Amino acid sequence: MREIVLDGSGKNALGTAVMRSTIDAFRDAKDEPILLSGKGDAFSAGLHLKEISTFDDAGLAVYLEMLDELVLTVYNHPAPVVAHVNGHAIAGGCIVAMCADLRISTDNPAVRIGLNETAIGLEFPPRIMKLVKTRVPKNALDRVVLEGGLYAPLDALRLGLVDEVSADAAALARSTCEKLAKHPAETYRAAKRTLRAGVLDLHELEMQSFREVTLPLWSTRRGLLAQLLAR
Repeated sequence: MREIVLDGSGKNALGTAVMRSTIDAFRDAKDEPILLSGKGDAFSAGLHLKEISTFDDAGLAVYLEMLDELVLTVYNHPAPVVAHVNGHAIAGGCIVAMCADLRISTDNPAVRIGLNETAIGLEFPPRIMKLVKTRVPKNALDRVVLEGGLYAPLDALRLGLVDEVSADAAALARSTCEKLAKHPAETYRAAKRTLRAGVLDLHELEMQSFREVTLPLWSTRRGLLAQLLAR
């Protein structure tokens, strides 16, 4: 079992360095099971807004493409992936946790988990929205996306944002990953490949919409990001 830790400034915010190191770590793990967590008292507080606010349009496109690459890398890893949600998992951080096969959260009521993109005026990129639609239960999808709330772990469990909540989430996440790792590797890989096949694929019209609608909208939000950073 390989342990990979999200480790960066701003409560492990998903800057380009954190995303690249995580992608590289998953690829280096090859067929090993992975236990994914965050450094310190957070899983990940989301996208690195300070870094995003400095990008021109080309830089923003590269950043969002790397986020897509991270999602695909974690989601399609051929061996078990268990996320130990050891603290806040907000927006992009929640997205990364969603890519795991199973998500086990601390029961700390001060922790917040959720997708607040709509609440702060950022449109979901199309591949991210596909992930959300396949991972969040249908009866909770509208609330999770449109309310844009950040929820305590037990509420996140009820909404399907995590799979289990535990007072000793670290031990449970580890034992769960070890349990999954005992399955025949080829069988697990084949079953996971079948479950994942085509789920996050984008059609040409969706890619065109990303280039012509989503990217320009994110560009216009730079002022909003500056306001959020000033709070």
